[in-house]
Amino acid sequence: MRALYDSIGVNYSDLRKPDARIKMAISNALGSARTVLNVGAGTGSYEPTDRSVTAIEPSIEMIRQRAASAAPVIRSCAENLPFDDNSFDASMAVLTVHHWTDKEKGLKEMRRVTREQVVILTFDPLYRGFWLADYIPELVELDDVQMPRMTEFEAWLGPVETTPVQIPHDCSDGFLAAYWRRPAAYLDPTIRNAISCFWAVDNVSAAMQRLAKDLDSGAWAQRYSELLDLDEHDFGYRLVTTKS
Repeated sequence: MRALYDSIGVNYSDLRKPDARIKMAISNALGSARTVLNVGAGTGSYEPTDRSVTAIEPSIEMIRQRAASAAPVIRSCAENLPFDDNSFDASMAVLTVHHWTDKEKGLKEMRRVTREQVVILTFDPLYRGFWLADYIPELVELDDVQMPRMTEFEAWLGPVETTPVQIPHDCSDGFLAAYWRRPAAYLDPTIRNAISCFWAVDNVSAAMQRLAKDLDSGAWAQRYSELLDLDEHDFGYRLVTTKS
């Protein structure tokens, strides 16, 4: 994944801007923690600015795009965190666990170095209902393979609380479901290139042609009309927080 994100990372900071509403949910989950470890930190999205943060990131391209004001970063991976036990009040990992080589080891490493809560933003692979999978069914198959089950988080971290994260219709963070009410965005290869799953599935040109056709004819709007007036929606994203 280090090599993949060295490719995906190009323009990543422009297309994957943290959404303030999701950031607030993560901040609330971190509670009163003063020292925070951000694992798989990328360009620094969602890192709190009112706490002492240390970042772990394997991709040099992602590190290069971190702002000068971002938290100090160490080039390393989740599976081998270079810290003593209980080094941080809290730790966080945002939309990254599915990329880890050894998810169990990485999460147990986070638990090892954390005194209080571990906070994970992830996706429930058992969720069904995102319309884009009607055009690209391989997305469901990919999630089944790469996404940890919700039960595995508890097995690896201990007791957890799992909370749905509503995705706003104008979400500024361009992850997969961010454009759920802006379907034409998926036709843009620049946007797709900042979403890791599009690098993992086969050529989607035929699917995008079908989507473009349905957008032009109005078929998409008719088929998914129940979404058009919604400000936010649950598309399977979950905030997993360990219990004290």
